[in-house]
Amino acid sequence: MPVLTWEFSAQDLARTRFARSPLSEVVTSVEVLKDPGRQAAHLPWVRQARQRLAGVRWELLSALIRLPTVYVADFLTPVPPGPDETIERQTAALAAADPAAVRRDLARIDSELHPLVAELARDPEPGLARLAAEVRAYWDAAIAPHWPRMQRLTEGEILRRARQMSAGGPAALFADLHPLVSWERDTLRIGHSRIDVHRRLDGARGLVLVPTVFAWPGVFSQQNPPWQPGLVYPPRGVATLWEATGTPVPEGLARVLGRTRALLLAELDSPASTTELAARTGLSAPNVSHHLSALHDAGLLARHRTGRTVLYLRTEAAELLMHPQ
Repeated sequence: MPVLTWEFSAQDLARTRFARSPLSEVVTSVEVLKDPGRQAAHLPWVRQARQRLAGVRWELLSALIRLPTVYVADFLTPVPPGPDETIERQTAALAAADPAAVRRDLARIDSELHPLVAELARDPEPGLARLAAEVRAYWDAAIAPHWPRMQRLTEGEILRRARQMSAGGPAALFADLHPLVSWERDTLRIGHSRIDVHRRLDGARGLVLVPTVFAWPGVFSQQNPPWQPGLVYPPRGVATLWEATGTPVPEGLARVLGRTRALLLAELDSPASTTELAARTGLSAPNVSHHLSALHDAGLLARHRTGRTVLYLRTEAAELLMHPQ
C-alpha cells in the first residue's frame, strides 16, 4: 500500500493542535450520501438526511464532490485556522475565496468537469456565492439538527487524545488514532490509496488534527501550503450518535459493580453527558447522575466541563476493567 509520511521536528510537535471543522463535516457527509453502503454506521443519518434535503438545492456542492474521491478542491476543504470554526465563518470565507486559487484548484481535476463546476471555473465570484449558499442550506437541513451531539463527541475525542499525549507523548497521541496511521520515532505514516511520498514538515507549521464524524471509516490528509497540513480522522464512538446500539454489559463487571453502573461504563466508550446517557439507557437523569458520581468517586470516571455541559469519560482504571488483558 502507498504510504504518505510526514517527518516531524520538535518545533512541529510543539505546533501540532486540534481543530473542529463544520465544513469538513459537510464535505465528508456528501460522500456518505453518495455511497452510503461503504459507511454503514451512518445509515440512520442517511435516512433522515434524505428526507430533510428534499427540496434543498445543493447541485453545485454535489458536483464538486465526486466519487471515487481522488481530489476535493482545496478551497472547499481548508485546514481550520482556529480550534473551533463555525459554519458562518467558513461559508463567509468560502464566498470570499480567491478566484485565482479556485481556478487553480479546479484545474487539478484530471477529468471532464461537470457543467456547474466548469461554470464556477469560468466565473468564480457568482459561483462561490451560490456554493456558500448551498453549503449553508445543506448544513441547516442535514447536519445542524445533530451538531450539538457531534460537537460533544469531537470534544470528548480531543479530551481523550490530550490525556493520552500528556501520559505518553506523541507515540500515545497517535497510537490508536486510526488503523492506517502509525507513529515511529519522529515520523507519522498514513496508509494512502494513491499517494506514496515522504515530506518533512518545515518546523514552523506542525499538524492540525481534525476529528470529523463523517470521515468514518476513512482518514484523509490535507495539504495546502503555506498553511498547516491537516489530518481528518473519525473520532471514537461514531455509531453511538445515530441509534441505540444495545451496548453489551460485561457480566463479571456487573456482578461486582451492579448492572446499572456496569452499563454506564459500557456506554461511555465515548464521552457523554448525563442527559445523553439517560436518553440512551432509559434511566432517569437523577438516577444516572447518582451512579456517575459514585463511579467518579471510585476513580473510574473523569469529568470535563465544556460550556454548560459536563462530559464523563472513562479513566485508565475503568478501561482496564472494560478490556482486561
